[in-house]
Amino acid sequence: MGRLRYALLVVLALLWVGRAQAGTVALLRPTSEAPELNEAIFRLKGELLAVGLAVAVVDRPPDGDTSSSEAYAWLDRTALERGIDAFIDVVGERTPVAVDVWLCERSPRRLRVSRVTLPPDTPNAAATLAIRAIEVLRSSFLAIDLARAEATAVPPAPAAPPAPPADLGDEAKAGATPAALPGWAHIGLAAGAAVLTSLDGVGPSLSPLVRLEWAPLPWLSLQATGAGFGTRPRVETSLGSVQVAQGFATLGACVCRSGDSGFGPVVALAAGALHTAVDGQALPPNVGHDVDSWGFLLDGSFGVRLNEPRRYYLTLASHVQIAQPYVAVHFVDTVVATTGRLNLLLTLTAGAWL
Repeated sequence: MGRLRYALLVVLALLWVGRAQAGTVALLRPTSEAPELNEAIFRLKGELLAVGLAVAVVDRPPDGDTSSSEAYAWLDRTALERGIDAFIDVVGERTPVAVDVWLCERSPRRLRVSRVTLPPDTPNAAATLAIRAIEVLRSSFLAIDLARAEATAVPPAPAAPPAPPADLGDEAKAGATPAALPGWAHIGLAAGAAVLTSLDGVGPSLSPLVRLEWAPLPWLSLQATGAGFGTRPRVETSLGSVQVAQGFATLGACVCRSGDSGFGPVVALAAGALHTAVDGQALPPNVGHDVDSWGFLLDGSFGVRLNEPRRYYLTLASHVQIAQPYVAVHFVDTVVATTGRLNLLLTLTAGAWL
């Protein structure tokens, strides 16, 4: 039955895309910066975007309480001014316990609210509430479309004043639901700088760095990282000098919380390629040589990430890199420096979830 339910939801989502593309849903900011509430908002936004809805995150009513008559008037006025079809409010002080879905009907003009609740011991409450809210929204929009189709031959009636909130029905006041559908996946793009140095004679270089992330889970990101076109440190001896340019590209996985506000640890492992270009200049009678080398690169890192509650993040990490084969700098028959044998890297990036 679980697989059949999942298949039916997918089919309904595909059939609903045409209607959803014309709809706008507003998410009310949570009452606190608790990580669980922010995760629920993050999941709701991803589910809504996945079915083609336009999503806006708006401030709460002035008094913060959506049950008062003043809040009802504010919701109705905001819906008309901004063309909003529905509001979603995550209920809870520290963890999400319910979701209120406010549907903005145009003819007759009124707001209807339905609450989706879960038992306290429901696993993965944020994801489950997000799925149930989408189900309520989908069924509500479908009912409105059917009503509009029946009324196409009837002249529109004068706009009536807003009616008091009405309940959509007992079917939305549900208990525990099956496991949430896998819909939480987000793309992140980050840019910053990398300082790379060898422990054996090649000084530090500064390079621009870009990173593309895909987060299939709230605690896991798959990353593609590239750095290059930076400064070229010089190694000098009495026999001459060389300039060393380095760049790398890696693919890997990162264990880090995404979407939560505040600081969190970052642990990552990646593999890729290290490119090293050596430009040698020797004093006569010796002759300088240029070397262009590619090597397999293994990168391990540990750091910290600062998450802004809704979209942005800042990451600082230290890396250890090992390349095979590594590059050795020779003057005559003497090795004066190596790079890639053991390199240290410090990265600072600023990113955003798209």
